[in-house]
Amino acid sequence: LYELLELAYNVPAYLRLSAAVRAQRPDVIYERYSLFLFAGIWMRRRSGLPLLLEVNAPLFEERSRHDGLRLHRLGRLAQRSLRRGADHVLPVTAVLGRMIENHGVPRSRITVIPNGIDPERFAAPLDPQAAKARLGLPPRLMLGFTGFVRGWNAVHRLIDFAAAHRDRFDLQVLVVGDGPARASLQEHARRPGVADRLCITGVVAREDVARHVSAFDVAVIPGLTPYASPLKLFEYLQLGRAIVAPDVAAIREVLTDEQDALLFDPAAAHGLEGAAAVVRGRDAACPPGRRRPGHDPVPVADLDPQRRAGGGPGRAAAAAWSSNAVRAVRLQGLKSTGNKHGGVRAGRATVAASASRTDREVGAGSHR
Repeated sequence: LYELLELAYNVPAYLRLSAAVRAQRPDVIYERYSLFLFAGIWMRRRSGLPLLLEVNAPLFEERSRHDGLRLHRLGRLAQRSLRRGADHVLPVTAVLGRMIENHGVPRSRITVIPNGIDPERFAAPLDPQAAKARLGLPPRLMLGFTGFVRGWNAVHRLIDFAAAHRDRFDLQVLVVGDGPARASLQEHARRPGVADRLCITGVVAREDVARHVSAFDVAVIPGLTPYASPLKLFEYLQLGRAIVAPDVAAIREVLTDEQDALLFDPAAAHGLEGAAAVVRGRDAACPPGRRRPGHDPVPVADLDPQRRAGGGPGRAAAAAWSSNAVRAVRLQGLKSTGNKHGGVRAGRATVAASASRTDREVGAGSHR
């Protein structure tokens, strides 16, 4: 039924896009790839406007594996036709770009543009203790995660860490978001008796995300799909949080181990125990799975995303959505200067945006 509703959504989506094209007379159509969304392709065929397709995931494979996709044949056909029908495909990581190339899209039509954020929404982070007080959270050392919670996020590993070290550290796990794994996480915390150390906020309005993330002492990405460019990563960077993340290719496109993050081996049995090197400071020994010759534990203060060569706000600013929009528009040889609202109109170039409503809900995107 859900997939049929997705197909039906093409009618209002196409009508809205048609109205936007008539009103704005755009130079290009920008669409975020959704498996059964054909509005952009239809408008391209009707109007001749170039279509830029942002791709965040191989949705056919992902939904077949995790969401019980029913319309397999149509889903496979849709993925192939959407990617091949776009004038330019914009994967959010090089890992995903190679997957798209392997599916038959020429490399000349693929440009990697990572996900981006609006820096103005994350411009004034609070001190973590002040942020905790404002949110009514306990003044504990806060391990935080934001986003839609699924099994592959491996948030249960944060609970395991809190349970294993409850007698040594005053830890709290804060999950900003919601998702199908919520109930299992709460049960996972109850079993070892650390239910009071887990707080799951539920869906948070976009304008409230920054004040919740400001309460994190350590922002953790315990697990992710190998091709993802998580929005949360750029939010963490912009807010200057200490970051612990898996040492995988897509993450290394953005982060540097022990410079702006602590990266752990996701295959190691105690890989996430590397977080202990952050929360315990310089004087403690690295746990199993993280010890490396010549490397001391890295304290929170030394994992500042803004302390890197050249100074400034670091890679988060480079991945601001307005900057990404300018790059995308220039692929079509159009002049663009961007604007503070994210670039519906940027310089001389006008962009008609097409996206699935379900993919744009705050806190509900699987790649946050």
